[in-house]
Amino acid sequence: MVELDDNITEQAASIITNEISNVNHNPSVIKGNGCAACHILFTMADKMKISEQDAADLLSEVLLKNSELNDQFIELVENIHMKSRLMGTGFVIKTREAKDRYIDANFKNVLAELQGDASSYGLEIVLRKLILAHMAIALAQNLGIDYHAATEELYYHMRKKDAETHEELMQLINSLMRK
Repeated sequence: MVELDDNITEQAASIITNEISNVNHNPSVIKGNGCAACHILFTMADKMKISEQDAADLLSEVLLKNSELNDQFIELVENIHMKSRLMGTGFVIKTREAKDRYIDANFKNVLAELQGDASSYGLEIVLRKLILAHMAIALAQNLGIDYHAATEELYYHMRKKDAETHEELMQLINSLMRK
């Protein structure tokens, strides 16, 4: 973990600001259908000579402390991933306040759904849902595809290797439940 001091935080904020500007002026710096957030994250890791995990932690910390930069960052992500790629246009045309209300309602709904699943079906099912969702998100980010397509690819793989993937999932779930 990178020790956070004012110098490190300022350096990270400067890199984030510069990359937001670079991408806004030339979106092709994000190769193919790459991820705008990952582009900034990898640039930070490279320029600061830190691990991707440390860069992710630092990015989160800087954006948490600097609301203006956080707004610029999310606007960039929306511009690249929604507007220029014509995805989520119904969401992207909303005001920031409407977007925040929509996300807040979904946040609360998902928490209630997971709580209901835990009550009805047990913690194992909730952990399974969370793990598979995380896997699909990682695939979507790494492959540059949408979440739905990534989920379908993941399930296709799991169906082909049903016994093996089930066993691996159960090992992780059991390990997490013991902790």
